[in-house]
Order: sequence, then C-alpha cells, then structure tokens
Amino acid sequence: MLAIFTTVFIDMLGFGILIPVYPLLISPDSPFRVTPESWSFGQGLIMLGWMIGIFPLCSFLAAPILGQMSDRYGRRPVLAFSIFGTAIGYAIFAIGISTANIPLLFIGRAMDGITGGNQAVAQAAIGDISTNENRSKNFGVLGAAFGLGFILGPYIGGRLSGPNKSFYGLFHTPDWFSATTPFWFAAILSLFNCALILTIFPETLKVKINNSRLQFARAVSNVVDGFKSDRLRVVLGSTFLFNAGFTFFTTFFGVYLRNNFGFNAGKTGDYFALVGLFIAVTQAVFVGRVAKRLADWKVLRFSLFGTGMVMFIYFVSPTDTSLYLYLTIPFFTFFNGLSMANMGALVSRSAEMGRQGEAMGIFSSVQNLAQVPASILVGYIATTITSATPLVVSGRCIVAGGLLFVLFFKPKYVSEAEQMSGTVPVH
Repeated sequence: MLAIFTTVFIDMLGFGILIPVYPLLISPDSPFRVTPESWSFGQGLIMLGWMIGIFPLCSFLAAPILGQMSDRYGRRPVLAFSIFGTAIGYAIFAIGISTANIPLLFIGRAMDGITGGNQAVAQAAIGDISTNENRSKNFGVLGAAFGLGFILGPYIGGRLSGPNKSFYGLFHTPDWFSATTPFWFAAILSLFNCALILTIFPETLKVKINNSRLQFARAVSNVVDGFKSDRLRVVLGSTFLFNAGFTFFTTFFGVYLRNNFGFNAGKTGDYFALVGLFIAVTQAVFVGRVAKRLADWKVLRFSLFGTGMVMFIYFVSPTDTSLYLYLTIPFFTFFNGLSMANMGALVSRSAEMGRQGEAMGIFSSVQNLAQVPASILVGYIATTITSATPLVVSGRCIVAGGLLFVLFFKPKYVSEAEQMSGTVPVH
C-alpha cells in the first residue's frame, strides 16, 4: 500500500507543481521565460496550451496499453517502468526550462504522459490485494493520495520555483533555486518511488494473461463503446463537458492570477493548495452527508450548474483586490467536489453488473480526452478575445454539461440496479 500510495501521490504532485510554474515560462518579466524575445505573450499562451495538451493526449492513448501490459507481465515491472519514465520526463522538462528549449519541454511532457498512465495499474494492484471487507478502505487510501498530492503540489511548485522564498518563516530557499527545482525534486521522488516498487512491492497479479495481443487502439474503442451505451452515454457526455470546462480553469487560472492580480509563483501555489484543501474537506465531510439525502444523479442536477456559475463569478471579480478570489473558494470547491465524486459514482452504478471496472476505465479515458482540446484552445481564446475569456468558456462548458444531464439523463438503469441489489433508492 505504501508503494501504491506514493505512486498516486507523486503523479498528482507533478500535476500540481506545474500550475504555479507555467506562467513563469511565458511571462515577459520572468527570469525563467523560455519563449523567444520576439514572441508576444499571446503566442506564448498558445504554445503553453499545446504543451499542456500533449500530456493528457499521451495518457489517453497509453493508459489502456499499460493496463494490458500489466495483465501480461505483472503489476510490478509495469509500475517500475512507468515511474522511471515519469522521472525521466521531469528531468527532461527541467533541462528544457534551464536551456529555454521548447522541443525538450514538449518531449518531457509527452514522456510523462506516456508513462504516467500508471494510476490504472495502481488501481488494478489495489484490486488484486483487496477483499470485499477492505476494498473501500484501500481505494479510500488511493483517494487520499490523490487529494494530498493536489494540495501539496501547487504549494511545493510555488515555493521551490525561485530563490529566497520563505516557508512561513521557518527557512528560505537557497540562492540557486529556480523554476527547474520543483521538477528535479519530483524526479528524485519518482526515482525513490521506483526503488520502493523494486524492493518492497510484491507482485500482486497471481494469474498472468499471455495469450492476448496488445490492442493499441483500445483507448479510442473504449470511448466509442461508452458513447454507444444507453447506460453511459449521457453521463459520459456531461463528464466530457465538465472536464473540458475544468481544464480551461486549471490551465489558464495561474496566468490569470499573475496578470490580473499580480500573484507570484508562491502566492499562486498557496491559492491552489487552499483550493485543494477545501476540495478534500468537501470530499471527506459533505459528499457523504449529501449522499444520505440525495441520490448521485439528483446531486448532479444542481452541482454542475453551481460549478459553472462560480466560473462566471471569478470572471466578474474586481481586480483591485483578491478578497473575492478567496471568498469564492468554499463555493467553488463545494459544487466541484460534489460533481467529481457523484459523476464517478453514477458511472459505476449505471454500468452493467460485472462491468464496473470496464466502465470506470472508459470514464477515465473520457476525462483525459476532454483535457486535450480544452488545453489547446485556451491560448487561442485568451489571445483573440480577452485575457479572462477562458473563464467564461469554462463556465459555459460546465453549464452545458449540466443542461445535457438535466434534459437527457433518465435514472432507469440506476433504479434497476438498486432493485436487483435489494437496496432502496435514496430520496
């Protein structure tokens, strides 16, 4: 469990570290700018969007392949290989920053995406070692690692990305720290995790499947199959729009905070860490309490709209004070946390009996796929209209997902599943 926890934690840590560092790579006044002097800030935003988009694209394509390889060769070697590849990806990205080499930045993110689909393998390993009695507890540990990584990642990225940054007065970062430091830190952590896998992690797969051919187009066929299913079609459509909208927010918001509110990398990291902390509180406290009163599909009927409306609130927040940004956090994290938790639960409950694992794999693929066009388009939208427009687009995407769900989702299959399992629907 320690090795699996560390794997998921470092994956999310790396994602969070990037958030406060991204604006430093394209800002004209940043000492870590990688774009040429002749490039405008808008051109840098477009490049940044493409660079961010390559990671979920590679993860989308590679995750099912890694899953198949883990069925054939075992969880342990595939986890070790993928984590080592993640370490190399971080190192290449750090070198790309220090040498202002944009192709290296793309290669680093692509390599991390290809090998970073190891969460599916980690989940499979959890399934291997879990019993009916401790399965929920073990997957809860996985969720805790996910949340902790997202909380600490932005904080670490903001604090380690430059010299003389204070860790709340306890100590200051050395003079030689730069925007590359968080990635060297993540690379070292990944190598440590790889060593854990190779030394203390036992092989959890007892029966290996060696007679099946690897299906390299599995990611595409998974999504096609999902949208063909009457059970999953509407939920997956709403999931796609929600994740696209959320990607517009996460991809662009660090730049928005820097340009409109003067946030530096440290302050941006602190802000996103606070967002992550509130999301964790929502998941731990409010999701369970709301679930006792409302079924998951009933929660989504209002939580999606709530999340979308918060994006519009961010858009109209006055730029002469950051007070409204902080006051908005509890509302954003409440609606967003409810949406994230209940979407996954509804997909699992809507699936046919015995095919929940397949449905969750499709759900993950749709989430990754949604991030690709959103990441690429955010730069074009911000430069051709106004710098804050991605927030409006984010809100519209999420609200569109809510409208799709309210208009077309019918709880027929969920009700059938409740009746077959002998449970009473929650009202």
